[in-house]
Amino acid sequence: MSFNSELIRGIWRENPLFVIVLGTCPTLAVSTSVENGIGMGIAATFVLVCSNIVVAAVRKLVPDSVRIAVYIVIIASFVTIVDLVMSAYFRTLYNALGIFIPLIVVNCIILGRAEAFASKNSVFLSIADGIGMGLGFTLALLMIGSVRELLGNGTILGYHLLGGSYVPILVMILPPGAFLTYGTLTAVVKAVNKRI
Repeated sequence: MSFNSELIRGIWRENPLFVIVLGTCPTLAVSTSVENGIGMGIAATFVLVCSNIVVAAVRKLVPDSVRIAVYIVIIASFVTIVDLVMSAYFRTLYNALGIFIPLIVVNCIILGRAEAFASKNSVFLSIADGIGMGLGFTLALLMIGSVRELLGNGTILGYHLLGGSYVPILVMILPPGAFLTYGTLTAVVKAVNKRI
């Protein structure tokens, strides 16, 4: 294993949303726009990288009987930092993401990577895994948010791209639009991976 291979693996080959299918609940809830997707992706990436570093650093000190509880405390500490920073400096985004920021604590991607990877590998490789999985999660949120915002509002990041005569497809910014977009993009990613 090398730093680069771990990084690339998380971004595409084992993308947490499209390939491993973890973290779908916050994805479906917050991906109504590109801004929300990027905000959630950055927040989750920060927590993922930081918790991976700490878990990898203490992995030999934590008894097996309490390791999950210790990992959750580590993750919750970084989520609290993200929650407070977003509340203070990015209030509009914080309000848009709502309860899904504190729920990063129980995000399957973060706890799963702590258990499956960081607890078994070095800090160096755990950083690569955290960055790769975080970027993969952010990329997936960006893709889903782009499709939903463009078709549901005719905009990307607030800029009207489809003209004033475009009639928005409102279902795209509602929960069914999230499922349709997620399912379609998952099928596309799987087809591309199969060809590669």
